[in-house]
Amino acid sequence: MSVTVGVFDLFTVGIGPSSSHTVGPMRAACDFVSRIDPLRAARVQVDLYGSLAATGRGHGTLPAVLLGLEGLRPEAVLPDEVDERTAAIRADRRVRLGGRGEVSLCEDDIVLHPLTVLPRHSNGLRLRAWGSDDTLIDDATYYSTGGGFIVRDGEDAAGDVRAAVPFPFETAADLLAHCDREGVSMAEIQRRNECASRSDDDVTAGILHLADVMEASVASGASREGMLPGGLRVPRRAPAWHDRLVHDDPSGEDPALWQEWVNFVALAVNEENASGGRIVTAPTNGAAGIIPAVLHYATHYAARGRARRDIVVPYLLTAAAIGVLYKARASISGAEVGCQGEVGSASSMAAAGLAEVLGGTVRQVENAAEIAMEHNLGLTCDPIGGLVQIPCIERNAIAAAKAINAAKMALWGDGTHRVSLDEVIVTMRETGRDMSSKYKETALGGLAVSVVEC
Repeated sequence: MSVTVGVFDLFTVGIGPSSSHTVGPMRAACDFVSRIDPLRAARVQVDLYGSLAATGRGHGTLPAVLLGLEGLRPEAVLPDEVDERTAAIRADRRVRLGGRGEVSLCEDDIVLHPLTVLPRHSNGLRLRAWGSDDTLIDDATYYSTGGGFIVRDGEDAAGDVRAAVPFPFETAADLLAHCDREGVSMAEIQRRNECASRSDDDVTAGILHLADVMEASVASGASREGMLPGGLRVPRRAPAWHDRLVHDDPSGEDPALWQEWVNFVALAVNEENASGGRIVTAPTNGAAGIIPAVLHYATHYAARGRARRDIVVPYLLTAAAIGVLYKARASISGAEVGCQGEVGSASSMAAAGLAEVLGGTVRQVENAAEIAMEHNLGLTCDPIGGLVQIPCIERNAIAAAKAINAAKMALWGDGTHRVSLDEVIVTMRETGRDMSSKYKETALGGLAVSVVEC
């Protein structure tokens, strides 16, 4: 028996615009304050390092940390509450530590170290609290490792491991061996692992809830007019696209317009994310539109007519199984390996999920995941202005189409292929290591410096 991450670790409900720069820091600050007595603390200091400092302002890191110190959790907080408390902190220049004791602290007090990268990860933050007699209460360094996962220095990754599972795997070879031995799909192996810590009914209900939140984020993204926040003056396109699609295709199932609907879903989710709205990290916020967009294709076109749960559940379980491999063997952090770790991983996961839903064998499913990642290798993370807008939003739509094509290509083969998924994952990891740091979520290279922001 061993342990592994699961579907509810890789897919979590949170707020935008970034899982590593917003969700992770908020969780870290919330974890920090939960370990101390807020009424004892008289002073708190926050230091951000590396990528968190370099692009933190554009990614909402600074207010996220302060909200976490107030005890707010990304999976529970609503956008209106975020806006209300952020405005209050800015006006009063004080934080309600743990929702109880107040300390003087605001965004201007957070110390940024953009050129200092801590040893364990490029997304680092240090939190310290002192009592009224200047006695140090706690001093902790956290790392936000992508997808909302956090690690407190000296401890294992929070959320990485929750229960022993009957079918542990860290490689695609391990996963395929389990499938062959048991005579079941990847989705079934992942389901049995999930059932080690919760009932089968709870697994199904939890997955359907994730799909509900994905759909709600599409609807919310389609309803918001105007410009995205942040100063780039990027217009929201989802509302106009939705109106046009509804006019041209009232049923929403015209096969001639499937790609336009897929593009719309990806844009709507990522515009909602860029607005700080509520979305499902899948497996990161920056790539949150890909898996919902491909799921829309599955439910409205590829597997139309089947019960929704019979599509959603195996799709997300299979996607999670592939996500486990990237989390275990490489990274899903744009600050660590570039956007191949975010958009590339999501595209690979979605391709596998779609191939599963369409009846692919386990080797066709593995091939679909491999094809999708193979054609995202080397993808840089170079957001203009440090905002999750350009090129991030359109990149999700493009990657969703890649995932669909990868699944179709795999299903036209017999599952045999020259390059294995494991080899591609290792290649992605090594490519990320070799990639210049200026192309890894620092806003110091690529489009971030080639395009004039104004």
